[in-house]
Amino acid sequence: MKEKKKKRKLSKEGYWALVMLIPCVVFLVLCSIYPIIWTFRWVPYNYNGVKSTFTGWANFKRLFTDTLFWQSVGHTFEYAFYKIIFIIPLALLVTVLLQQKLIGSSVFRGIYFMPTIISTAIAGMIFTFMFSTNNGVVNAVFQKMGLTQEPTRWLTTQSLVMIPVTVLAIWGGFGNYMLYFTTGMSAIDTQVYEAAKIDGAKQSQIFFRLTLPMMSPTLKVVLQLALLSAFKDYEAIMVLTQGGPANRSMTMFLNNYYTIFGTMVGNEVITQPQIGYGALCSLVAALIVGLVTIVYLRVSKRLDDVV
Repeated sequence: MKEKKKKRKLSKEGYWALVMLIPCVVFLVLCSIYPIIWTFRWVPYNYNGVKSTFTGWANFKRLFTDTLFWQSVGHTFEYAFYKIIFIIPLALLVTVLLQQKLIGSSVFRGIYFMPTIISTAIAGMIFTFMFSTNNGVVNAVFQKMGLTQEPTRWLTTQSLVMIPVTVLAIWGGFGNYMLYFTTGMSAIDTQVYEAAKIDGAKQSQIFFRLTLPMMSPTLKVVLQLALLSAFKDYEAIMVLTQGGPANRSMTMFLNNYYTIFGTMVGNEVITQPQIGYGALCSLVAALIVGLVTIVYLRVSKRLDDVV
């Protein structure tokens, strides 16, 4: 009798567990699985949202000769490199400074985190005004300090446009990574630092020989998140530069957005929506991000084995 009651109890728990999982499964199917299937569905079509024409391998042939798409891939790698080499060390440095329990450290921590809750579109507009040629704050400060004589065309010069794009990325994501580092650093036992100070270790030695090795799991996660977000960034860039000048700041997903939804200047249509070809570009972009993630995970695992 007891075994039967136990079985009934388990089956009842399993029933309610299934009921609780149903909403998650429904949202997973509707918001993830179905869009992926839909994307594969339109790859061999020339589809503008109204009329579709089967083209077979035409989209694949076009992809291999699409200079703009492969340029956007290169720009994405460049943008990711600039973002990571600046944002990770900066976030780690500020985290270490704020962990010293200085006066107002919690206030500064909140200020640094605030940009992460601001809409990317709003952030793009803010930096558009800041880096404006004629009345931008950046040019005004540089001219006031005597660093430049003429206003710098930050957003319309190909050799300079990646500077405001990278600064925007650092400003927008810096606080988020700082929070991850703060959590990882708080998990380190303070007795380790006390023992190191008793042994006469300097602050630089404590940082490089204790803090960094003990934060390696957190550092790997933060680096992976920064890498993935850099490859997927496009909203703020779209507002800031629209991918220009001359497609110099065009990234993979921004190019895919323009391909799928078309481009307009005012009320004038520049390019029509190309949903079929855009679906193929999106799948290739996702494949590139997946390959980058796999390479990073394997490299980090080998480094762990070596260490």
